[in-house]
Amino acid sequence: MIATEATAEVFLTALRALPKEERQAVLSRIVDNEEWYEDLKDLAVFTQRRDEPSRSFRDFLKQREG
Repeated sequence: MIATEATAEVFLTALRALPKEERQAVLSRIVDNEEWYEDLKDLAVFTQRRDEPSRSFRDFLKQREG
């Protein structure tokens, strides 16, 4: 595990250990931060679409020109 992953795991462990009300307060503050909220939305889309077929950027450009 790299240092970044280890740090993330520590934070997630601490978040899980919080009582529900405190955990919701932390998550609410994360969502209130516009930049972090956008990051969370992007991650949600990536997760939802990860099993969809992909194509190369060149193929995309060819189709777009076509």
